Amino acid sequence: MEITIMVALVITLALFFDFTNGFHDTANAMATPIATGAIKPKMAVALAAVLNLVGAFLSTEVAKTVSGGIIKEGSEGVQITPDIIFAGLMGAILWNMITWLKGLPSSSSHALFGGLIGAAIAGIGIHSINFESLMQKVILPAIFAPIIAGAVAYLCTKLAYALTSRHDPESGSKLTQKRGGFRNGQIFTSSLVALAHGTNDAQKTMGIITLVLIAAGTQAPGTGPQFWVIASCAFAIAIGTYTGGWRIIRTMGSGLTDVKPAQGFSAESSTASAILASSHLGFALSTTQVASGSVIGSGMGRRGTTVRWGTAGRIALGWLFTLPAAGIVGALTAMLVQTGVVGVVVAAVAGTAAVLYMFLHSKKSPVGHHNAVAVEEAGQAVRFRKKKKAVSVSRASDEPKGEL
Repeated sequence: MEITIMVALVITLALFFDFTNGFHDTANAMATPIATGAIKPKMAVALAAVLNLVGAFLSTEVAKTVSGGIIKEGSEGVQITPDIIFAGLMGAILWNMITWLKGLPSSSSHALFGGLIGAAIAGIGIHSINFESLMQKVILPAIFAPIIAGAVAYLCTKLAYALTSRHDPESGSKLTQKRGGFRNGQIFTSSLVALAHGTNDAQKTMGIITLVLIAAGTQAPGTGPQFWVIASCAFAIAIGTYTGGWRIIRTMGSGLTDVKPAQGFSAESSTASAILASSHLGFALSTTQVASGSVIGSGMGRRGTTVRWGTAGRIALGWLFTLPAAGIVGALTAMLVQTGVVGVVVAAVAGTAAVLYMFLHSKKSPVGHHNAVAVEEAGQAVRFRKKKKAVSVSRASDEPKGEL
């Protein structure tokens, strides 16, 4: 197959992956404000789409990590081919679609890296992987980022509730203070997460397209993405974000814990901080892992709520299998495409059929803006009764009450 045709096919596939990344990761920014009623579902995804678009133009450090950090390329490394990149993208896309169908907020980033690594090992050899860069900029951030984000969200939630509580000077009991400001604040923090997501995730596809241009000899090794690459990736992820990804929004918005405005504000603040810091340092961070860790941390930080550890366990299992699962698909596809034109055609047709099947299967149990998250009472305060003191109380209504 002519190299120009293969390059065009890979670029098209990369932009489709960017699209799936957009709808797969919309929940990272907008699940909690939708759940608390801070913003209407359709408005939320539209806002996220615009901010993803803007964020994609703000930095290219992560793109450089993908294009020149994970897979060795150039005169001093291996000569990776567009066929290998095609195979890696196929592994990433299929895993993204499977986890979307199941409503699991898995990492699109790790699916991409897993697919590329599997394809490179099968098609070139294990020496093609830069394991030092992989460990420093992918594996270690994947382990520590959600833990740190969760801890920060836990502390922020505790602090938010402590600072907005007041006491009755006569009885010394804690009383309620309205926390409507947090709901309004969520519009800002969720927007910041969407902007941060654009600075990190859109760049991964920019890095892939840059890598295939380098592999095809049309761009010098070590250079960053061209403007047309940045613009096309920005629009692809923005369009994908606008489609919603409602299945994962349902899991993130109410599947992990019941989210209240102060929790959402805290979770989004910690998520945005972690993602922006990683984009600045060139870490190809999983925004999904960070957002999930923040939601869990905020759930642990609010009194009167529980974290649904069963759902959290399913998500963690998805994280664990993402790299190897996408890698296996990438490796199998790489072995197939190396047989020639027929292998590429078979891989493309089989991949398209699998994506189409999953899309049609999703129509049997549709999830949209109308049923993704029940928000009618999500932002309502939770009342609880304190334990009775030793002194007698004349009426039950005289007992001090608190509110979360």
